[in-house]
Formats: sequence, C-alpha cells, structure tokens
Amino acid sequence: MNRLIRSASFLCLLFVIALLSCNNDDNNSTKTNSNKEEQLRKQIEQFPDSLLLRQTLIQYYRDANAYDKAIEEANKLIAKDSLNGYSWNIKATLYFENDDTLNAIHAFEKATQLSNNPEYLLSLASLYAKTKNIIAIAIADSLLHHPETGKQSEALFIKGLYYSYTGDKLKAIDYFDQCIALHYNDMPSYREKAICLYDLKKYNDALQVLKQAVTIDVGFDEAYYWMGRCDEKLDNKNDAIKNYQMALQLDKNFVEAQDALDSINSK
Repeated sequence: MNRLIRSASFLCLLFVIALLSCNNDDNNSTKTNSNKEEQLRKQIEQFPDSLLLRQTLIQYYRDANAYDKAIEEANKLIAKDSLNGYSWNIKATLYFENDDTLNAIHAFEKATQLSNNPEYLLSLASLYAKTKNIIAIAIADSLLHHPETGKQSEALFIKGLYYSYTGDKLKAIDYFDQCIALHYNDMPSYREKAICLYDLKKYNDALQVLKQAVTIDVGFDEAYYWMGRCDEKLDNKNDAIKNYQMALQLDKNFVEAQDALDSINSK
C-alpha cells in the first residue's frame, strides 16, 4: 500500500453512520447496505442543503471502497459551493486514498487557494514530496518560519519525505530524527527512517528502529511488516513469517503483508 495513504487521515468528515449489527448472512448484509444507501438518498432528497447528510453518504461509499460514487457526491458538494475549501479537501482526500495522485494534487491546490487551513497545505506538501516537487520544501520552510501554526514536526516530516523520495536517504534520516526528537511516539517517522535504512541495505539498523517503535506502540502494524522485510534480507525466515503474521493479526486487510507471507511460504 502507498505508505502516505496509510498515514493519511480523513479528518474533515463527520462520521455519523450508525454501526450495522453483525450478520453472517451475505444476502442479508447486502440488503441492509442497500437499505442504508436508499435511506440516505431519501434523506438528502428531503434535505438537499444538508452538508452533514451528504458527507455521511460520502463516508458510506468510502467505507465500501466505492470511490467513484464517493467522488461523485463530493462533486455535488462543490457544485453547490465551489468556493468551499472544505469540500475540495474532501474530494482531494478521496482521490488520494484511491491512488489518483494528480487529481488529488489538483483538488488540494484548490483547497489551499480557498482556505488557509494548514492541514490542507500539509496534505498538498506531502503529495508534492511524493512526486519529487521542490515546492514541498518551500511549503515546509514556510511552516517552520511560522511557529504559531504549531506544525513544525509535520514540516520536518515533509522535508524528510522529499529527500527520501529524491534519493538523499541520509538527509531524510536526519529530518526524521528531528521529528522523533520532538515527539518520541511519532510512528510515521520511525517507519520512514527504517525504510531509508532498508533502502541503504542497513537491515540490522532498520530492525533496531522498528523494534524501538513497537516498544512504544505495540499495535503499529507497519513496523512488523517492515521488520519482516528486514528479516527476509537477513535470511531470518522464521522471524519474517512471525512479523508478517503479526502485521496481519493487527490488520487483516494488510495486502502487502499477506503477499509477503504467501511468497515466503511458497519458497
């Protein structure tokens, strides 16, 4: 999975969907989901100006991985008010999660033009870093020069991402270390530092970073996945299997961990 995507959160949506009761019957489950969608659409017809109801429907489609439908609903929000940066941020996040980087960048650019919310700017800068766009550094520096935003750690992280993606792993590690120095429980920085060390073929060093991370957060699934990757490189097959299994125990939908486990078991 795209590691930025895993790190991204959908902060702007209000999650008000009621929890569906557990039902092992697939047909009943499908019927229940269909009824939920129908109810939401009827409510929107009754209250067409309700932002909350439209967001709830978007979240419903997002949970079902129906991103085309979710984006269609986001476009309806924008059609009602094209100057609402919040709606553009929702659309951008949906594109981001659906691996459509170019459209996500465009939508985040619109969001930042319409709102001075630093969260939107950080999301845009992260994608710029991923696409090796030097503007990511300019955004990060602007945030560092304005401590009142309270985004110093995030800005340092973006600089680390940029240098990691552009191949300067040692410089990237320095920025991730600065993030960890500011917040010892900054799990993404541990992960990214370990990935840099992995790319430098320093597998034992990467393992130590990841082990430190899981002593802080035992539920950090990505750490176990990358520990497995390191163990494979070090010919520690049994340890690799255990770490992939732990990653899957924490996240049963961790596709990369399942693929890695299947691959190592087939050898």
